[in-house]
Amino acid sequence: MEKYYSMLSECPLFYGIEGKALKAMLKCVDGRILSYKKGERILKEGEKARDIGIVLEGKVQIERIDFFGNRSIVAVVECAGVFGESFACANVAKLPVDVVAVADSKVMLLDASRIITTCNNACAFHRQMIFNLLKDVAAKNLLFNQKIEITSKRSTRQKLMTYLMFQAGKYESNSFEIPFDRQELADYLGVDRSGLSAEISKLRKEGVIKSEKRRFVILKADIV
Repeated sequence: MEKYYSMLSECPLFYGIEGKALKAMLKCVDGRILSYKKGERILKEGEKARDIGIVLEGKVQIERIDFFGNRSIVAVVECAGVFGESFACANVAKLPVDVVAVADSKVMLLDASRIITTCNNACAFHRQMIFNLLKDVAAKNLLFNQKIEITSKRSTRQKLMTYLMFQAGKYESNSFEIPFDRQELADYLGVDRSGLSAEISKLRKEGVIKSEKRRFVILKADIV
């Protein structure tokens, strides 16, 4: 576990907690490391929400599958990222999503009840962790609101360009790489893959964007 300490110090849950304090906190909140193969579910829809996860290696996706089997990608979580916190803190009886490894991954699972309830030992950094958790949940809510803004657009073109503009803002550059392949991007935007590919092709011909696989360059503004 020690080899992940430097990464965990970059995790939003552990800001301001390092060294011996970090080791003590991980024991206090029952931190345990598990490995998952690509495609395995880490948290399953319908389960009770108990754990908060941190990605140590690989990458995971939060997905929702509807009655007809259509997938919607809610979010992607990469190394040092946190998942499951909103559901666990709300003590949700049944998870409405799956958390799936999209590459061979290692994750640390933490008992949420041990985080949000101050322990008998009155750990010096427990309050800091609760504060960090509150900030992380608030930040995730902003991201979910951002996704609502993207998917509420009427056309595939508007959804795509709104998403790309948010990414440009995130990276402070008109050139960036997104975490999705074409099918995953379609599932994130809630559109048909063939329609998405057609719009990307059209935008390239119009000189609005350049794209190659996951890399995009925004060349000029487009009304969204």
